[in-house]
Amino acid sequence: MSRKRIIIIGAAGRDFHNFNTYYRDKEQYEVVAFTAAQIPNILGRKYPASLAGKLYPDGIPIYDEQELERLIRDLKVEECVFSYSDVSYETVMHKSALVNAAGANFVLLGTKETMIKSTKPVISVVATRTGCGKSQTSRKLIEILMERGFKVVAIRHPMPYGDLAEQKVQRYAALEDLKKHKCTIEEMEEYEPHIVRGNVIYAGVDYEAILRAAENDPDGCDIVVWDGGNNDFSFYESDLYITVTDPHRAGHGMQYYPSEVNLRKSDVVIINKIDSAHPEDIDTIRKAVEKIAPKATVIDAASPIRVADPSLIRGKRVLVVEDGPTLTHGGMKLGAGTLAAQKFGAAEMVDPRPFLVGQLVDTFQIYPNIGTLLPAMGYGDQQLHDLESTINKCDCDTVVIGTPIDLGRIVKIKKPSTRVFYDLQSIGEPSLESVVEDFLVNHHLTEKMMV
Repeated sequence: MSRKRIIIIGAAGRDFHNFNTYYRDKEQYEVVAFTAAQIPNILGRKYPASLAGKLYPDGIPIYDEQELERLIRDLKVEECVFSYSDVSYETVMHKSALVNAAGANFVLLGTKETMIKSTKPVISVVATRTGCGKSQTSRKLIEILMERGFKVVAIRHPMPYGDLAEQKVQRYAALEDLKKHKCTIEEMEEYEPHIVRGNVIYAGVDYEAILRAAENDPDGCDIVVWDGGNNDFSFYESDLYITVTDPHRAGHGMQYYPSEVNLRKSDVVIINKIDSAHPEDIDTIRKAVEKIAPKATVIDAASPIRVADPSLIRGKRVLVVEDGPTLTHGGMKLGAGTLAAQKFGAAEMVDPRPFLVGQLVDTFQIYPNIGTLLPAMGYGDQQLHDLESTINKCDCDTVVIGTPIDLGRIVKIKKPSTRVFYDLQSIGEPSLESVVEDFLVNHHLTEKMMV
């Protein structure tokens, strides 16, 4: 029997998971290639034989997505499986047209075939776009559970930008683990806030192996929290499914893939950032939720900001550094740093573009609508060097750091700087706290609270 020839179209995350859960050990399929987009420095690698399984003794090559049409032809591909997130419906269908015109089928795998069952209760936190506030929601959720006596292990959506075989299963329990696993800024932004709050977080490549390790964590595990990436849907079957939305991008939940999947699966929808959004945009989200997820509990939430030293902003010319993915493929025009600059009276937000160095020049060419902000790109040593050089070249009085991590710990900033902090705050009822209480009661977990 001939094997059906497959290309998985991805971005070093969902693509590997789809392969591992659906294709890896099925003899009727032959995955002849992955393609990669969104993330720099991941081309020309192989998905290693140690992860690919017995059917792939030589591993699987990874190509640039721009070669997709040629690959379909040259490799005699029959199906292409679209496997990454935070892209518009229009983009997905243009990709489908390219694949279909080249002669192959265009495939989207669903939740049933790719979600893994845990032996522990699972709460998933996902979103409708990058930068909605998933991570702050996950952190708040974990704090609530830990205060009630539960041992919580977080599992983060993959960001495997290094040696894939070495990154099969990664455990982070101390800041030293960030250096041990050679983390990029993007990884540190997600892992560090968990570590400093005292909970363990896992990530890597093989998410069944990761789940089993988390369930048996040496420090104990009562509940698993899936901390999603981009607007992807959870890798795990979930006992509580929480979707975070952003009224600054109202309507995107019905315009970006796979946002609508998350909304339709939601047990809880959080409308975040209502403290800085327009009422009509908040209403747009309410109406969408009422239409496609009428049984979901809706939580109103704010993201109040605080600054380590407001005096470094007031009346100053400031360079605002924000989370990279939120500004790039997330499409946001502002972040916590921008709001802090406005709130605390900056005299001017300095445009970083005249001072860009190296790969940051390419970033602004690819994403020309970033605006008067500097994305904290740090997928590798070169980008870190370019970020540090750009910050220090910039003609400004103060650097306002709106990233989730202490950027000054990673790059040497030779100017006065101050950090911006932001946490999830439920407004009124229902609240995240009350939802958690109901979850614990419904799953007979309240006994732990009494110990």
